[in-house]
Amino acid sequence: MARSHGYDPNVLVGFETSDDAGVYRLSSDLAIVQTVDFFTPIVDDPYVFGQIAAANALSDVYAMGARPVTAMNVVCFPCSAGMDMLAEIIEGGADKVREAGVALIGGHTVTDNEPKYGLSVTGLVHPARIITNSSSKPGDVLILTKPLGTGILTTAFKFDKIGEEDLAGAVRIMRTLNKAASEAMQAVGVNACTDITGFGLIGHSCEMARASGVQFLIEAHNVPVLPMASELAGRDILPGGARENMLYFQEWADVSSGVPTALRAVLFDPQTSGGLLISVPAAKAELLVSSLRQAGVEDPRIIGEVVEIEGAPAPRGGRAAPAVRVF
Repeated sequence: MARSHGYDPNVLVGFETSDDAGVYRLSSDLAIVQTVDFFTPIVDDPYVFGQIAAANALSDVYAMGARPVTAMNVVCFPCSAGMDMLAEIIEGGADKVREAGVALIGGHTVTDNEPKYGLSVTGLVHPARIITNSSSKPGDVLILTKPLGTGILTTAFKFDKIGEEDLAGAVRIMRTLNKAASEAMQAVGVNACTDITGFGLIGHSCEMARASGVQFLIEAHNVPVLPMASELAGRDILPGGARENMLYFQEWADVSSGVPTALRAVLFDPQTSGGLLISVPAAKAELLVSSLRQAGVEDPRIIGEVVEIEGAPAPRGGRAAPAVRVF
């Protein structure tokens, strides 16, 4: 449930819990949800890059249980690059925004030596129906809606370790909107949600568990993984972000020694346009999985559960009980 903040009672979700978007109440029955996200190309095709970047930005609003209504382009582009490339990036983004039923109403472009593209997105939600990352409850079940491994596969492609055909599955996943998954979880009724992006499954799970004051128990072998991701991780083909996530989140995550090294790396892999991690009452878990499948979500998986934590969640630098246990 959303909560007010002292500096402005209409700010229902701010930055305190590292949630996916900010929420501001306009009236008793209407709030706006705002987010922005952009990044450098992770695939060679400019049109596909635009689609992925747009799907990634829209995901933050879907994770809040909201409906995105408007979007604005955020573009950084070098003058030396051809305008045809920029046009393809923007066209890809516009087509994905159109698929989402969202109005593209403008944007801003600056000159930069490295291309970057994304969206600023505004959504709408009833203040009483906001889904935050801080409302997981003991007894909940954890469901993940997309497989992991996009960071590993795009890194492998960048360094010519795999071909385009090997990357195709990851590209399809990254281009897929989280719209259907969001609508399904809203219809069923869930306690909490976040989308899995740059901090990987473990990082975002730590944020969600700590914000909720609970502990997540994740069964590593139930987590869906893209083909080749574990194999590549076993060959130490990893994005720098995966290694950074391992170092940063080790304070709050306890990964069992029984989890294979390669799979451990996948769990920390930074995702682009990843799936939703949903915390749902156990009594509704099977209904939600069924609803997700009926909505077209390919392989939703129950990956763990939520339990009470002994004592307070671990502070930075502290050694209290971990927020996340993986076994």
